[in-house]
Amino acid sequence: MSTFIIEGGHRLHGEITPQGAKNEALQIISATLLTKEEVTITNVPEILDVHNLIELIKGMGVKVSHPAKGHYIFKADDINTEYIYSDDFVKRSAALRGSVLVVGPLLTRFGRAYFAKPGGDKIGRRKVDTHIVGLERLGAKMSYDSHKCAYLLEVPDNRKLQGCYMLLDEASVTGTANIIMAAALAEGSTTIYNAACEPYVQQLCRMLCGMGLRIDGLGSNLLTIHGTEQLHGIKHEILPDMIEVGSFIGMAALTQSSLRIKNVSYDNLGIIPDSFRRLGITIERMGDDIFIPESDTYEIETALDGSILNIADAPWPGLTPDLLSVMLVVATQCRGSVLIHQKMFESRLFFVDRLIDMGAQIMLCDPHRAVVIGLDHKLPLRANKMLSPDIRAGIAMLLAAMSAKGTSEIGNISQIDRGYEAIDQRLNSIGACITRRD
Repeated sequence: MSTFIIEGGHRLHGEITPQGAKNEALQIISATLLTKEEVTITNVPEILDVHNLIELIKGMGVKVSHPAKGHYIFKADDINTEYIYSDDFVKRSAALRGSVLVVGPLLTRFGRAYFAKPGGDKIGRRKVDTHIVGLERLGAKMSYDSHKCAYLLEVPDNRKLQGCYMLLDEASVTGTANIIMAAALAEGSTTIYNAACEPYVQQLCRMLCGMGLRIDGLGSNLLTIHGTEQLHGIKHEILPDMIEVGSFIGMAALTQSSLRIKNVSYDNLGIIPDSFRRLGITIERMGDDIFIPESDTYEIETALDGSILNIADAPWPGLTPDLLSVMLVVATQCRGSVLIHQKMFESRLFFVDRLIDMGAQIMLCDPHRAVVIGLDHKLPLRANKMLSPDIRAGIAMLLAAMSAKGTSEIGNISQIDRGYEAIDQRLNSIGACITRRD
């Protein structure tokens, strides 16, 4: 198990560029299965989850070339259908959360797909009902294969999926993406109400439209997908990762540093900049860059009636849950108090025990809520030895260690590598002191 050794207390300087968006990349790479023609994708993050998904589709027979860093070319013209129904495929799919996104494309193109119980972060129960119910509405029949420990979805009588109207029980990002991809080659039109409308779902829709699909309502929670016989090849560039942008904003504040974050696609950040401003962080927009000036103190806002600030996650355009762990750590060194309310995942706040060991003043109210009393950098965090339970808690721990007094150790950093590309090298280039020990 690899480990980060972090010498805290170093101020950062200079500029850093966010990687391509992990969540968009997983959707876009899965969508290459919808066409026999060549699809070129740029700004792909070179991270573990993306590499594992690429290896999975290569195993299916997809031709993949990698002419440059972040640049991939896919051609799914000769899929090995025997392999996608094999025990090995199901086993490998179960180890990768992003594998759920290949189900829609495989089902609509080949009429059959296995839905393995997905792996990924240990952040509580993450149901897949929205995916399966949506695919069933399109005409798929589901059975359970006890040998493979996976659901089998099939389109009966060698027919095609049929477009329909559906109201999703939750605005699931991956569920919406899966249903959109399945509907792309279905007969007729599919209307999805309560669809997720994150920028990455919008990007998937734009890519599919460029491949010859017609989608109405792009950017809203009411989408209509007009199915087509075939899709064509395309060149697509992935957006910068908004979660990494938010992580860098928090990192600058925790280390009391000035930092320029380059090429952030500011218009696609939504409420993220204003959410950090509520913690007292000054954020200056410079074209498509963000500049965080150095400051000695960051004062948390209070509500208009004087009550404690409440920061909670919500479906887009609300605040993404992937940034709450970072915001919680940042708040420990601001002035004031805040209630962090993680509504979507019941185990994502349990890492705060490690922060309390570091001297943070946090009261965990229940699995979803934590009250943070900011120490205003008057009482710095202490170094600690920790294990990363998931991607987002892992990066939050790393940021805490960078601001702590002394040398910290974080184990199980493969979780961080799943979502952040060469993060130690990139942070060291702007003044951090992080050593990777294998």
